[in-house]
Amino acid sequence: MEHRTGLEDRYVLKNNKRLRCGYTTGTCAAAAAKAAALMLFLKKDIPEVELVVPEGTRLHLAVEEICRRPEEVSCAVRKDGGDDPDVTHGLLIFARVKKTETDGVQITGGRGVGTVTKKGLWQPVGEAAINRVPREMITRALEEVCEELEQPCRLAVEISAPGGEEIALRTFNPRLGITGGISILGTSGIVVPMSEEALVASIRLEMEMKRAAGRDYLLITPGNYGEDFLREGMQIDTADSMKCSNYVGETLDMAVELGVRGILFVAHIGKFIKVSGGIMNTHSRAADCRAELMAAQALRAGADAGTAMRILDTITTEEALDILEEKNLTEKTMKEILPRIRYYMQHRCGGALQTEAVIFSNQHGYLGETEGAGELLEKFRVKE
Repeated sequence: MEHRTGLEDRYVLKNNKRLRCGYTTGTCAAAAAKAAALMLFLKKDIPEVELVVPEGTRLHLAVEEICRRPEEVSCAVRKDGGDDPDVTHGLLIFARVKKTETDGVQITGGRGVGTVTKKGLWQPVGEAAINRVPREMITRALEEVCEELEQPCRLAVEISAPGGEEIALRTFNPRLGITGGISILGTSGIVVPMSEEALVASIRLEMEMKRAAGRDYLLITPGNYGEDFLREGMQIDTADSMKCSNYVGETLDMAVELGVRGILFVAHIGKFIKVSGGIMNTHSRAADCRAELMAAQALRAGADAGTAMRILDTITTEEALDILEEKNLTEKTMKEILPRIRYYMQHRCGGALQTEAVIFSNQHGYLGETEGAGELLEKFRVKE
């Protein structure tokens, strides 16, 4: 019979598809720790453990790789990210529990769990990258075991994730200064597929880290194109930049809240042509009027109706730029686009910080920049 976790009926609808929910690495760590503690006291194998996660769901998780010794027990729970594109999906999260002479629960990280090396994260420098909520879940689970079995709560637990070293290279951890492995994460205990909240939270975490390091001005790209352009064309150290994905508006909101003084965006025209129309989530699901905005600004720059119609029929902004180049209208059109980008960014942040942008295209290279971009750029340029 197939093992049932309690999430069989949990799903979200995205683009008319049912996407299955899963559970976090923090849930796996807490469940494995609870199972190991039960086996340590009861001196028998436990193939399944029950855990109530912070948002209230009661899970029944299979216990794997059990290793019992007189003084300690280790076991694992396998991460299930549901239908979320999660790099830790299928990874075994281990807990090794042993008795100590010290009151309470001591939590450390083992193989495959990262170590914090920079300020601004949940844990102090030198600590294992096990976030606050997972630590609370682990502690509560072990305290409940001790209370139920009438045992003194003097336990040490080591959380490990063999293979986490390699997986971490595909996460934000290297940018956040977390070395040697993955982070043990989760706030609700449940993974919601394609969660925008999780993406925005990761952007906020990186911004908080940079603010804790004393950065008043931030260099931000929506994605890899912007980072590549920085590296190849602008003599900028990309290690000093961060990514905002499609969440321009949320990024500006967070910057205001955290007291950032200025942001320089380096962005592909395909993303920021939308910002010139006041669109602050640049994902195609939110809005896709690139051709309309390009055509409108081309008309303002002197294009005739036939040129505007050709632009409206384009699929990509690179095609639209080809038409503008043909008509010698690129520079004039960018002079219409750039002030509007700056206006809507200032409108979103209420003038609370300086917002500038450098805009480029993959085929045509540098296209232009907002009025104060040069001033901000000097704050990030590599000094020779």
